[in-house]
Amino acid sequence: MKFGIVVFPGTWSEKDTRYAVSDVLGYESDYVWHDDDNLDKYDAIVLPGGFSYGDFLRCGAIARFSPVMEAVRVFANKGGPVIGICNGFQILCESNLLPGVLMRNDHLEFRCMWTDLRVENAATIFTSKTTEGQLLHIPMSHGEGNYQADDETISRLENNGQVIFRYSDTSGNVTSQINPNGSVNNIAGIINERGNVLGMMPHPEKASEKLIGGDDGNIIFKSLIENTVTSLK
Repeated sequence: MKFGIVVFPGTWSEKDTRYAVSDVLGYESDYVWHDDDNLDKYDAIVLPGGFSYGDFLRCGAIARFSPVMEAVRVFANKGGPVIGICNGFQILCESNLLPGVLMRNDHLEFRCMWTDLRVENAATIFTSKTTEGQLLHIPMSHGEGNYQADDETISRLENNGQVIFRYSDTSGNVTSQINPNGSVNNIAGIINERGNVLGMMPHPEKASEKLIGGDDGNIIFKSLIENTVTSLK
């Protein structure tokens, strides 16, 4: 299995992502420049965090026009797994590969902190090695992580099991007090209807070793790897 890690001008988490999937988990990966337009040699694509194009206009608004994003769209439409992390989530929403939008944090502050995510749906290719209600301790680092969508979209996401992570306290309680950015319903991560595109604000690649605070992020990558390797056989 081989990962393609997309790099835009301003991306800064590509090395952490490669460290997590290659050095820690042992799977091959390449950096994919934003000007590339073919992803056929990859089995999974990651859009890592950062500040693509300096976050001018809106976060992800310019990156959506990069040639690689048409290739990502083709890859996803074929059923290929895609993970967008932080800025990658913003880009997926701007590219209409996921619904909704990521807005300024409601407190207007940039927050860099560890969060607890409650798994809402363990029956996805990204969460199959978890159990429903399990807590994942994963850091976030963003100023625009406030997920919003119209009522109809939120209702559809909730009813279809497309909300897979919520911000919670250490006991798994989902409250407005623990919400770090104002996201509707404490949403921290969603998938598309097909279930092969994940967007999440916290950084699983930055939770790959206990030495740096925890390795719960590996569970997400391991779930994806197990499901992808099985589908390739």
